[in-house]
Amino acid sequence: MRLAQTLKRIELETRPIHPETRRALAIRWSELPEHAKTPNQLLGRCAVGCEGTHGVFPKCNLTCSPCYHSADANKVRIDGDHTVDNVARQMSYLRQVRGPRAHAQLIGGEVSLLSAEDHAQALLAMRAVGREPMSMTHGDFEYDYLLDVVLDEDRKPRFDKVSFAAHFDSLMRGRKGAVRPHSEAELNPFREKFAQMFIDLKRDHGVDSYLAHNMTVTPSNVDEVEQVTRDVLEMPFDMMSFQPAAFIGDDRRWREDFGEVTIDAVWERIEAGAGHKLPWQATQFGDPRCNRSTVGVRVGGGFAALLDPDDPKDIAARDRFLDHFGGMIFGGIPKPVLVVKVVRAIAGHPGDIPPLFGLARRVLRRAGGLRRVLREARRGKVSFKTFVVHNFMDAEQVDPAWKLMEQGIVADDPLLKETQERLGSCMYAMAHPEDGRLVPACVQHSVLDPIENIELRRLLPIPSVRDGAEPQVVSRPSGLTGVRETGASRATTR
Repeated sequence: MRLAQTLKRIELETRPIHPETRRALAIRWSELPEHAKTPNQLLGRCAVGCEGTHGVFPKCNLTCSPCYHSADANKVRIDGDHTVDNVARQMSYLRQVRGPRAHAQLIGGEVSLLSAEDHAQALLAMRAVGREPMSMTHGDFEYDYLLDVVLDEDRKPRFDKVSFAAHFDSLMRGRKGAVRPHSEAELNPFREKFAQMFIDLKRDHGVDSYLAHNMTVTPSNVDEVEQVTRDVLEMPFDMMSFQPAAFIGDDRRWREDFGEVTIDAVWERIEAGAGHKLPWQATQFGDPRCNRSTVGVRVGGGFAALLDPDDPKDIAARDRFLDHFGGMIFGGIPKPVLVVKVVRAIAGHPGDIPPLFGLARRVLRRAGGLRRVLREARRGKVSFKTFVVHNFMDAEQVDPAWKLMEQGIVADDPLLKETQERLGSCMYAMAHPEDGRLVPACVQHSVLDPIENIELRRLLPIPSVRDGAEPQVVSRPSGLTGVRETGASRATTR
């Protein structure tokens, strides 16, 4: 009996696509609006989408214009127990409804305001339920903090790999050494310093990393996107993500007409900075009005997209992969198990081998040929790069559109109907286990955050002294030390 159970477990673990993943993908596909069920759609065929936390640490120590957090976010204190408990609850619910594996962002305000130990425990809680976590940060912390997150009390790595997304743009105020930057170029030393920490982490402790570079785009810095792209491509970031600003969050920090910056305008500037066309039409996450992305290999100064939307053979290979291998999990799998999964997948569809090998040859050809790739690889000049634009929506449309969706009503107004279509196709979900629902990120920021943060102010008030002076709250006096308060000892709450 025990042998039979062991064999059954091994068979399930090495099955190319987990049955729970298949179910989650099928549900995700069925929920998509009809306009999003296109041949290049990845949601429901290859992935369930990304996930994020909410209400777990809303406070930030920078002031940015614009800011997607509500006006009350910075009035909630950092509390590690609250963070870890709520991260675990939200991620457990996502595991229940969206299957055994997904990419999830540890996001709120500023993640490095957590003590390093609480930060690590939150990541471990996410990994425990099959999430691939990415810590979202402004990057204004030191190498010692990173070490304290990654290493345990015995100074041994608790992670084989970590993922961080660092947000750098000239709209941010309060960064050490660049309190009020006047241009994007002023931030390049800080971008380089951040990325260097992870090179050092690999050298010193053998821990791999995946790094994303995020930038908010408004009319004031849109013309700098080209140079930012050109500069960051020379840094060891794996992803470059740009977000045209939307009227979401704290309206005190809205200074410009964000509507002037379109997804097309941003993409054109990214292409100019990359020095190449970046074809994105071969794959789609959600609605093309919300998301645009492409993945390719950078060889020297060139870029070869993994899929050419104008090549029928590339599209045929894509379709075979999605039909037969969409939903396969490669990350976080022990290598022996992964080898067996791949062998079983290929054995089930041997006819896919020639088209996929053909795709690999075409990518090599686009990259300049095998000799060039090998030559540049020896120089350390070969890397995979992902370019992304996320185009969020204004709260003015999201709020009424969502209220109608909750009532099952399709809006008559064309703009609200478009908003509903985009919300229904959203690739980025946040979990509310207390009432058993998932919500799109735009809904979280536009509709739910303001209410949530008012409640969090009551639950996690920032201490203040009786004479009205507020004590300083230090989140990380040292790497493994918990949250402490400094200031007058006799404190009350507001």
